[in-house]
Amino acid sequence: MARQMDPDDLNPERIVTVFGGTGFLGRRIVKRLLERGFTVRAASRHPARVALVFSSITRMPEAVEADILDASSIGSAITGSQAVVNAVSLYVEQGVQTFERVHVKAAADLAAASRDRAIDQFVQISGIGSDPQSDSNYIRARGRGEGAVESAFPGAFIVRPAVMTGPDDAFLTTIVRMIRLLPVYPLFGDGGTRLQPVYVADVAEAVSRLIDGRTQGSSIFEFGGPRIYTYKELLREIARQLDTHVKLMPVPFAVWNALAGVAELLPAAPITRNQIDLMRQDNVAAIDAPGLKELDIEPRDIDEVIRAIEQRRRVGSLSSPA
Repeated sequence: MARQMDPDDLNPERIVTVFGGTGFLGRRIVKRLLERGFTVRAASRHPARVALVFSSITRMPEAVEADILDASSIGSAITGSQAVVNAVSLYVEQGVQTFERVHVKAAADLAAASRDRAIDQFVQISGIGSDPQSDSNYIRARGRGEGAVESAFPGAFIVRPAVMTGPDDAFLTTIVRMIRLLPVYPLFGDGGTRLQPVYVADVAEAVSRLIDGRTQGSSIFEFGGPRIYTYKELLREIARQLDTHVKLMPVPFAVWNALAGVAELLPAAPITRNQIDLMRQDNVAAIDAPGLKELDIEPRDIDEVIRAIEQRRRVGSLSSPA
């Protein structure tokens, strides 16, 4: 758990700037850093959103207007920082927001600007399976982005989480809802892809410990949960915890790709071809890669997340009008 700081412990010079600080992982990183006594800047194109996202906490991050795609705007956001975290991610390309632009060029620009301002630490949030040689545009860009950051900021931390879960995620929450609704649940392929879901709060805690100087000698970390499931096993385990039965149906990846291609035309795509690409390959931490254990974090399994999802559902149903 994060160490709670006394007011006298707070050092305003311990500044961390987090890009993507209002996102699924980024906002949790911001909260953990605040709890550790850091002064946190949440850099965003829409700084007004920062107040909304963090309205429930006592210590607020500083909202800073900056666009990671605009190299000229990031300098003032990071000046004076001890560390910079890049938690910006893109899953669907739109206009100038391409995988190459966001995950490679912008990441490299931010890392180079951090190096030029003598910032001590840089943390790049990537993902397990990132591969600069991949046939997938998304996976290839994540891999190329890692290399670009390492070249621009030698010694940067590269953080590769497995698929992240949380009570407000787009992964387990969707599965839980669909298992309750569907008489038959479609599998990705034959359901044999291996996954190691990790609790998003554990990843955020790990990042805060990296910045707080809890490790030496390693620059690439892979964070996975305590159990490895095949996708089929994961669905059955979720159904068991929901005390229900799930009937599974294999669906070829070619069919998923066609469906995702249509879904991407929607304003908020429920599934994308890049997510399908990720489900084609195992998403498991490498045995020889340092991870949560090296940071003294005991990873939590999906049962805690499922309970939180179900509690939200019950509260929502009670508050809904009859």
